[in-house]
Amino acid sequence: MLLQPIDDTAAQTETVGDFIARYLAGIGVKTIFGVISIHNMPILDAVARQGKIRFVPARGEAGAMNMADAYARVTGALGVCMTSTGTAAGNAAGAQAEALTAGSPVLHITTQVDREFADRDRAAIHDVPRQPQMLHGVSKAVFRMWDANGAIGALTAAVSAALSAPTGPVSLEIPVDVQRSQARGPARIHVPQPVRPLAPDAVIDELAELVKQARRPLLWLGGGARGAGSQATELLHRGFGVVTSTNGRAVVSEEEPGNLGAFNMTPEAAELYQSCDLMIVVGSRLRGNETRNNQMPLAQRVAQIDADPAQGGRNYPVDLFAHGDAADTLQRLLDRLPQKLDTDPNLRFDIARVRAQAEGGMRDLLGPYGAIAEALTERVAAGGHPWVRDVTISNSTFGNRYVRIAAPRDGVHALGGGIGQGIAMGIGAALGSPGPKAVTLLGDGGAMLGLAEMITAVDENAPLVYVLMNDQAYGVIQNIQDAQYDSRRHYSKVAVPDFDMFCRSIGMPHRVVRSPDEFAAALDAALAADGPQLVEVDMCSIGPFAESFAGPPAGAAGKTD
Repeated sequence: MLLQPIDDTAAQTETVGDFIARYLAGIGVKTIFGVISIHNMPILDAVARQGKIRFVPARGEAGAMNMADAYARVTGALGVCMTSTGTAAGNAAGAQAEALTAGSPVLHITTQVDREFADRDRAAIHDVPRQPQMLHGVSKAVFRMWDANGAIGALTAAVSAALSAPTGPVSLEIPVDVQRSQARGPARIHVPQPVRPLAPDAVIDELAELVKQARRPLLWLGGGARGAGSQATELLHRGFGVVTSTNGRAVVSEEEPGNLGAFNMTPEAAELYQSCDLMIVVGSRLRGNETRNNQMPLAQRVAQIDADPAQGGRNYPVDLFAHGDAADTLQRLLDRLPQKLDTDPNLRFDIARVRAQAEGGMRDLLGPYGAIAEALTERVAAGGHPWVRDVTISNSTFGNRYVRIAAPRDGVHALGGGIGQGIAMGIGAALGSPGPKAVTLLGDGGAMLGLAEMITAVDENAPLVYVLMNDQAYGVIQNIQDAQYDSRRHYSKVAVPDFDMFCRSIGMPHRVVRSPDEFAAALDAALAADGPQLVEVDMCSIGPFAESFAGPPAGAAGKTD
């Protein structure tokens, strides 16, 4: 697609920094998140002068990367993060690892010292001699722009890699002397076209035969199925059941009676799987914390569809693997199937029963926090709010599964299990959302890692509501210490600020909830008000959950988020 012809006069005078800003605008980038530095100033000066892209100055590179990640997840478009070289690029690494886990299409434009000193360990300011090796560890791919001649190629390669399946964060190093150098053509900018793998017809023929033979077929949908909602829904209507990972929620509407949602690891769910004769896993890694470390039995036969060929059979043996794009593969499968499959009519009722049991068990677990979970459930999906969650007890219990979302891109959470990313993710989701405010669930312990980014939320007037669950501790750590270490609570009590005073100091409206009955009204007021708002839930006043959450069930690894 032709987007932007160059003015030949401008092309004769622009720098590479100018060209980069024009290229990003030309391919449709609307927002960049980052931190300005002497090593990226030639690009950001050009961005400001051209006036076509919004730059969001984060308080740190980790926050900027989390923002770009969440922005990409909510919009489905390219997220862009800009950092300086050396320490600054390193600051973003943890957040970029999260983007890699989620497969978010993010372009990380980082910099390099002048080419004269790069990779030579000459102690130039901001230099890290092995920066590319660091970036390789947290990137889908890494590129460097060596000179002005290669500017169009380096940008096209990096953007194409980020957007092509399987998507992921891509790092592009641009030495500062290259940014300042004179640009040289080309005359026109085109949007890079993402590459999508296509499964062979013979594989889809075989998959169709497996489906025709199945009486109780089930789809397990992960984040890689987000673009295949209509096809997955049609399969459900023809006789399939559906279960999702937490990252695949709402690919099929969570209101469908044949959709188990992300209640995917209960004993009743495992029993349901074993009653099924076929499970097709679409765009999911079957992560250990959702399959009891890959020990949970699945269906009698398992087929897998994934855009990443390396995922085939990685965590479970499969009877058939289709390397292909989820939407294309499922559509071609549908084309080979009858309008109504000869499946067990009781399957969807069995799924509805298992879901009702799981939701009932969840309500029993929550105790006084049930009213908070219900208030969120009633508002998030109905209002179409992006639902952003940090790693905290409340998310591990009700946030990841119980609070329904309206669309697959409305769900954003820390898939890698790292705490402290929710504040920044909320900003990226809010600025990427075309409509209602983002609602972001936080814990007080994790909030300490990204608290400064609340100032960014105020500066940008981000349309979001933070729901801060404050127990003045790493609550899950204390519960684990109680359950496994004879209640020896070492290092798990954390000091937190007076959030009312903090919010007043930065100009963010604040409400505190000391009883579950107060929460719905406080949330409604925050949703109705302009700009960012914080609703603090005083868990010390409300008291404990009915049942302590002490980490993942036996046999599962890591956190349950």
